[in-house]
Amino acid sequence: MRISDRIPLWLDLVRWDRPAGWLLLLWPSLSALWIAARGFPGWHLVVVFTLGTILMRSAGCCVNDVADRDFDRHVKRTARRPVTRGAVGVREALALGGVLTLLAFGLVLTTNAATIAWSFAALAVTLAYPFAKRHVSMPQAVLGVAFSFGIPMAFAAVQGRVPLLAWVLLLGNLFWVIAYDTEYAMVDRDDDLRIGMKTSAITLGRFDVSVVMACYAAFLVVWSLALHWGGLAMGPWFYAGIAAAAAQALWHYRLIRHRTREGCFEAFRLNHWVGFAVFAGIVLDALWH
Repeated sequence: MRISDRIPLWLDLVRWDRPAGWLLLLWPSLSALWIAARGFPGWHLVVVFTLGTILMRSAGCCVNDVADRDFDRHVKRTARRPVTRGAVGVREALALGGVLTLLAFGLVLTTNAATIAWSFAALAVTLAYPFAKRHVSMPQAVLGVAFSFGIPMAFAAVQGRVPLLAWVLLLGNLFWVIAYDTEYAMVDRDDDLRIGMKTSAITLGRFDVSVVMACYAAFLVVWSLALHWGGLAMGPWFYAGIAAAAAQALWHYRLIRHRTREGCFEAFRLNHWVGFAVFAGIVLDALWH
């Protein structure tokens, strides 16, 4: 088969038509760049982190689909993924993931030694996540670390080091990832119970909605306090962004409270706007100052 015939399958494999996944990664990373630089970090770093986020999320999809191929065929939402249905082979998917990872690493090489070093830790967590779902009762916490690693890397790229503030922001972002990925897991809860997959939606049981809302709150509170105590003197635009994110979280409660597949998936799908609201507040606050 010609390469041109494979491209649509590769685009399907990396979820090219579903940008919500890489947007969830992008906004915290860009927010960290602006915070670390105390303003606009320069187009070079913005481009590196934007393209790197897209490439690594795409590579992660390749690894995830290979690791989950025997499970995905039993889940309604994932049964038609390219690797699961046999349209893309395991070696082909891993080769594509490898090429995308190398391209992302090429971007990292244009930064500094600290960012390059931390990129290996980020890659290790990314590779570990697909297998955490077999052994960890809350694999969403592992995903939270993977999806938050752009934060310390952003500080490393700007400052050449990773201060305590970066790790506190990572912790806060981890709560947000647990919130939206638990919503995602609630969509597949019945299928995951049947095939023996471990997820936070199963582990939390009837407390799932309460914990999701508590995690939203923890995310916004930790980021607000961390930036305040970090001496960044955030102004009204930042807190307007936090308020907009909180309003969206309350709306998501209305979507998930009855635990319907449609409502939970809609809440997950729109979560990137929560991250965008916080990012927009940070950018506007920097311009205000």
